[in-house]
Amino acid sequence: MYLVYDVGGTFIKYALMTSEGEILDKGKTKTPNKPANTVEDFVETLGSIYDGYKDKQVDGIALDLPGQIDVDNGMVYGGGALRYMHRVPLQKLLEDRCDGHKVSLENDAKAAALAEVWKGNAKDVSDACILIFGTGIGGAVIKDRHVHRGKHLLAGEVSFAIDEMTLADVETIVPIEDMDIMEAVDRVPFFCAAHGATASMCHNLAKKKGITDDEVSGEQVYQWAGEGDEVAKKALNEMYFSIAKLCLNMYVIFDPEVILIGGGISAEPRFIEGICEYVNKIKKLSLIYDEIKLDVCKYRNDSNLLGALYNFKQKYEDM
Repeated sequence: MYLVYDVGGTFIKYALMTSEGEILDKGKTKTPNKPANTVEDFVETLGSIYDGYKDKQVDGIALDLPGQIDVDNGMVYGGGALRYMHRVPLQKLLEDRCDGHKVSLENDAKAAALAEVWKGNAKDVSDACILIFGTGIGGAVIKDRHVHRGKHLLAGEVSFAIDEMTLADVETIVPIEDMDIMEAVDRVPFFCAAHGATASMCHNLAKKKGITDDEVSGEQVYQWAGEGDEVAKKALNEMYFSIAKLCLNMYVIFDPEVILIGGGISAEPRFIEGICEYVNKIKKLSLIYDEIKLDVCKYRNDSNLLGALYNFKQKYEDM
């Protein structure tokens, strides 16, 4: 059996799982995410969960979390919402805390992608691209059924692909690192995430309506659009258009067998339908786009847990 953690900015979900991904027990606890929290707090939070399962014959510990992950060396860079998680040898720290059990680490979006490779809608292909839509756009490039990471662990970080920028914009560029996410969307709206992410779409629509971000959700936007709200319809179409361009660009750069679309918003059938509508319109440009294939991810709720476990199996069991 395996103890698997899915670390988010607010909660840590965890599960005791079989080798085939069956969940035997699960729970969640708050993520240490206060400014005063440290790596030591984080490791102890996971360690205390392990203590409750250590008599269950745990064979290994798998983990997914935000940030750029050096899977081979067990290092975390960036850390996303967990600012203290930068240049942290987390694999070794957890192995030391958890009685020497083997530990694997993976980025959260790439774990969701691996769930599709293992048991989802990419299980019958060798090469795929997976895009996960939420606060940003998580992604993974799958080559020969493994995550392709790149020299700097950036392959698949499509949030930062440049979408809309003019020559004049180049002279006014400022770095985003000291901004919160929505401030970056407003001040430097050049990235794919500024137009294609669910949170960005909701934020941009809230500004147009003169309401707060808290008053807009993906579900609310679809409700407004269904009621004939033209502003909501336009916001959705702009998002579909941005994502369609991204998909077509990924197709000609990597030539995957399938591009899978995931994230909470993908549960809405109109989301993939809207993207496909614009893909079909744009691909009239050339026959080169004819074989592009899009589909939705099979897994959503427990995808990260499943993919984190599959990453462990690939790392230690030579799959």
